[in-house]
Amino acid sequence: MASQRIAVVTGGKKGIGFEIIKQLVSATRDVHVVMTAQDEQKGLQSLDKLKTLGLSENVLVRQLNVKCPDSIASFADFINTKFGKLDILVNNAGVNGIIINESSLNHNPSEVTTTGVKAFMTKQIMLQTYETAKDCIETNYYGTKHVTQALLPFLHSSPSPRIVNLTTGVSKIENIKDDKAREMLSDVDRLSEEVLDEVVNGFLCDAKDGLLEKKGWDEPFSAYILSKTATNAYTRVLAKKYPSFRINSVNPGFTKTDMTHYQGIYTPEEAARGPVKLALIPNDGPSGRFFFQTEETNF
Repeated sequence: MASQRIAVVTGGKKGIGFEIIKQLVSATRDVHVVMTAQDEQKGLQSLDKLKTLGLSENVLVRQLNVKCPDSIASFADFINTKFGKLDILVNNAGVNGIIINESSLNHNPSEVTTTGVKAFMTKQIMLQTYETAKDCIETNYYGTKHVTQALLPFLHSSPSPRIVNLTTGVSKIENIKDDKAREMLSDVDRLSEEVLDEVVNGFLCDAKDGLLEKKGWDEPFSAYILSKTATNAYTRVLAKKYPSFRINSVNPGFTKTDMTHYQGIYTPEEAARGPVKLALIPNDGPSGRFFFQTEETNF
């Protein structure tokens, strides 16, 4: 086990996360992957699927709720006891923060292709409540942050630590409608965890007080946009703080998964290629960057 690279993929039981695990263990025999799932039994069912493909030998399942401090602490203890180090962390677990009217879903692939994810989501979404917005921020941003913080000591024990944060195309800073928040997130030199916490907490206060529309947020999935933009900024903060790590954000593209009710342009197999490439990049590879699939793009 000591000669193997240890990888953790959060939210790995289905969709893009499951495909990332498949491609990681297929790409190299020296990677041992821990698949996390909020529901461990469903994770074990996914492991059975890998067994039928002959890809389960280097994969194990562990329960993890990225919103629960006790669950994160238990998971960190497991990594410490089982492996004593971590080489690759793929923060994939996430939610969209909205309630969708399933009966109105458009099943015309050509329209999805031509309008893209933002137009599709705007058309299909029924509702974002304060509760769904809070859950989205806690899962996508704070979940990524708290899991990463808990596992950093083990990444420091790796000769080639990698962190890959999955994000989205609508997370570009230009899509932040609140002028103050956009200015804070754009000031790269002053970015810090404290600044990010101020931005997301301010957003949640506005959501609770019904002020989002006044602040320019006309999209009903504003929490999803902000949670991923904050994750991108957190990537930049970490990359600056830990220059020996390779830490990047990646937009896998508008993918056909249950989160999008299987609407989209890309398959999970196509979407996973970018995260896998970044998980396995060499020591002189880029860090603190934003990718669309396998190609670098701007924040």
